[in-house]
Amino acid sequence: MFGRKNRYLMLTVDTEALPKRAAEDHVNRLMWGRHPNGTAGIAEMAAIGDEFNAKHVFFVDLCGAYFYQEETAQVVRWLHAAGQDVQLHTHPEYLPPSFWEGHQHSAKPRFMNQYHDDDRAEFVIRHFAQMLSGLTGEPVRAHRAGSFRWNADSIRALDAAGIPLSFNNSMAAMLAEQSVFGVPTNTPFRWSNGVVEIPMTEKQFFPQLCDDKIWIRLTYPESRYFHCKPWWGPLLFNTISESPDFAVFLLHSWSLLYWDENGYGTYQDDRRIEGYRKLLRRLSKDYDIITTQDFLDLQARGQIAIPHTMDLAQAEFTRAKPAQPKPPADPAPFATVSAIPPGKAK
Repeated sequence: MFGRKNRYLMLTVDTEALPKRAAEDHVNRLMWGRHPNGTAGIAEMAAIGDEFNAKHVFFVDLCGAYFYQEETAQVVRWLHAAGQDVQLHTHPEYLPPSFWEGHQHSAKPRFMNQYHDDDRAEFVIRHFAQMLSGLTGEPVRAHRAGSFRWNADSIRALDAAGIPLSFNNSMAAMLAEQSVFGVPTNTPFRWSNGVVEIPMTEKQFFPQLCDDKIWIRLTYPESRYFHCKPWWGPLLFNTISESPDFAVFLLHSWSLLYWDENGYGTYQDDRRIEGYRKLLRRLSKDYDIITTQDFLDLQARGQIAIPHTMDLAQAEFTRAKPAQPKPPADPAPFATVSAIPPGKAK
């Protein structure tokens, strides 16, 4: 099925329509990317992937678009019919109080990384996984928490719901206090309850030259949030460093759009579409681009090894500041492939 590259890449797309990212018509504008002067959304991403025989992993959020349930369901059905890999994304902080009351749960704490109740975490995962599975007709294989907000409750909930893969580990999220724990590795590992963690590909960037600890995510387009503060930071960020043998790329359904003066996603031109096409052309030459089912198959055949197990107790929620985590005994190099800005890719 795959070539002899022995290097694997997963193209993950957080597919969401959060309330503050558009003035109206959120699913159309933020998932489909449809705007009066042009379109740049999930259909364009899927089409570009198909040019290179690559499928994306679309993590669809059914929480943030709670008031657009049928429109979001249409997105899920379309992605599944197009042969894309549709998995679970959750932003339960945007669910209305009536939702929680109707299911006899408290609306607080708001964020999943602050949950201290296995039952509540399991309810969120089970409820929305069942919704998603009902639309695709397939079991959910993977979950990513919104904004990487997770803790040990989330991982136990995945095990209880029969979801084998977590895409939540992120050092950048931990340092931003969006999660309570993080392992500084790009290599998949196993939690002590059996759930396999597929970390976000990140790299610690020149810690001796920056005021704070900064971890760069492998994203398209590049995230300004993780640039170093000196003027030369963005220039260095555009260079290509040694690429890892296993990588997870992060996009959003709105990644081909731009942001206007109100902070709303908007279509401006096709430069990011063309930049993404050039990027995939380059990546597809170096990597086998795989889905979650491909990952599980490769793992079962021993072609993707999972040599380390982490104690889930380290990720328990506590109101105390989280301690710096200890890496596995043989961590992967903190390497990354940075995205090339549109117009500069070769």
